[in-house]
Amino acid sequence: MMLRAILAVGLFALVGFSAWARDLTVALRADGPVPALRQVYVAPFAATGTTVDVLIRPAGLAALSAEAAAWDVVQVSGASLLAACGAGDLEKLDWPAVGGRDRMLAQGATDCGLGAYADATVLAWDRGKFQGTPTWQDFWDIAKVPGKRGLRRSPRGTLEIALLADGVAPADVYRTLASKDGVERAFRRLDQLSPYIVWWTPGDHDAVHMLGSGEVLMTSAPSSLAVLANRTGGHSFGVQWSGGLVRVDYWAIMKGTANLADAQRFLAFAGDPKIEVGLPEAGALGGLAKGANAGLPPDMVAVSPTAAAGTLFIDEAFWRDNGEKLAQRFDAWLAH
Repeated sequence: MMLRAILAVGLFALVGFSAWARDLTVALRADGPVPALRQVYVAPFAATGTTVDVLIRPAGLAALSAEAAAWDVVQVSGASLLAACGAGDLEKLDWPAVGGRDRMLAQGATDCGLGAYADATVLAWDRGKFQGTPTWQDFWDIAKVPGKRGLRRSPRGTLEIALLADGVAPADVYRTLASKDGVERAFRRLDQLSPYIVWWTPGDHDAVHMLGSGEVLMTSAPSSLAVLANRTGGHSFGVQWSGGLVRVDYWAIMKGTANLADAQRFLAFAGDPKIEVGLPEAGALGGLAKGANAGLPPDMVAVSPTAAAGTLFIDEAFWRDNGEKLAQRFDAWLAH
């Protein structure tokens, strides 16, 4: 009996030590720019002497709680960051320990997250079929520019675009959308375009595939995918940054990690503008550290969402508070 007790204690100690002593584990989203994040962040950090295990995780919140004991640093969307931080699943960042809040753009520094990269939803078009530089107003002007239009089958992003097309200034979009009149204004604008809309979803039937196949003349699209299609697919897609909707993904630290010190070193490394400067070339993404776009060649500045003028950062708190009711309204509108 005593021998079994000793063995049990010994096994518990071994398992506990193993969990404590494991290498730093970084969990990347399966639907994110995995190769670019490995190239820009993980491999250079590992070269400093800290062994890093990379895991590819499903998107969404469910896995964060389930795998809390197995992950140290996680890549999360802005929406997931807001929810997980509020639920206590993530460490509140010790900003002095991760390089200081002041070195980040405001959108890249939150209580629980340090900006990993920015991407944007932009107006994209085929330059071979339309020679100008359209705006969201032109997107709605079927008489002037005939052809099908692509929009994501989601209220998030689509309603903002509708208001921008209706003349709302980027700084006023969320204040307008927070009112009943503003919501009705956005849907009236969508009513005008409805017969010409082809809806896209991320994946096989995404915006870039629709544009490349000629299914649509213009579309909302992730800026990174449009730029990468030009680089690797032989396309000539234009990107209109004015009125683009910028979203941010973050690095966060799992609550209670035994690798807190290494995790903090990773975030401090990741927030260095000299590291983030590699994002436009690696993945057509933008850095959130101040100075991340400094010194870039013009062709790389031209593809960085955080170097573009006239953009609007997506308000994650707005969508947390209003997303459910706007999704219901959107689904009802689609069905009418």
